[in-house]
Amino acid sequence: MALRKILGGVVVLGAIGVGAFVLITAPERLPAAEWAAAGEPDLANGERIFNAGGCVSCHAAPGAPDDQRLVLAGGLALKSPFGTFHAPNISPDETAGIGAWTLAEFGDAMRRGTGRDGEHLYPSFPYASYARMTVKDVADLYGYLKTLPKSANVAPGHDLPFPFNIRLALGGWKFLYLNEAPRVELADADPVVRHGQYLVEGPGHCGECHTPRDMLGGLRTGEWLAGGPNPEGQGRIPNITPAEGGFGSWSAGDIVSYLETGFTPDFDSVGGSMVSVQKNMARLPKEDREAIAAYLKAIPAR
Repeated sequence: MALRKILGGVVVLGAIGVGAFVLITAPERLPAAEWAAAGEPDLANGERIFNAGGCVSCHAAPGAPDDQRLVLAGGLALKSPFGTFHAPNISPDETAGIGAWTLAEFGDAMRRGTGRDGEHLYPSFPYASYARMTVKDVADLYGYLKTLPKSANVAPGHDLPFPFNIRLALGGWKFLYLNEAPRVELADADPVVRHGQYLVEGPGHCGECHTPRDMLGGLRTGEWLAGGPNPEGQGRIPNITPAEGGFGSWSAGDIVSYLETGFTPDFDSVGGSMVSVQKNMARLPKEDREAIAAYLKAIPAR
């Protein structure tokens, strides 16, 4: 009888614990008033944020020629230790893309990783970085995306083994890793460095590749931008902190030039997945590239 009571108590406590977990980690939406106050989109700024975020790199069709780079048909396979993710169609097609989405739905996906139907999104979509974006920049990006060509392509779903195909667990991941805090604290940084911090830590999401991850796939922020294994399995992503013997020997001008031209100070050229990133960065205003360089020279060496 006593054992039965103990087991019953364990079951009740377990149920309470599961209920509390589900409640605490439920998909979150931002107040609708935030998006309603965004006003008319600034399309020029939306295009700038589009390039800073490198949306083309993941969402254009694999192998698309330059004249099709703005057709965001999706389909790119992103391999990871957790399975293969496929970038979705984010063109303004009303059925296959996001043409029927509202700004609030788009904004919740960007800043909270919450899908249109209230589901947790996988962090292969870098909302853990986009959480730092301003409402205005998200709204301007949404407005710009609406001007791009439509595609009726239906991108494949994710190919994930159990238990990674259980979205409920993503609430726990978000609880651990989703926040809006700066990745590094920069005391008394000037406005140029602050602007660079916003671009790198927010829309540019540079840390998603250049920072090593723990066993749960969260960024090890104590090693911010220190490089690590390529999440797709080939080679390593370089350390881009101002550490000696590598990127630290580059001047701010070298970084600006590299982001614009694709050439390193020793006349090597950009390679791998950084090719498309560099092409996007080259489309930014020079002051944005200068701000990124100033930030990368200001962060702690790792």
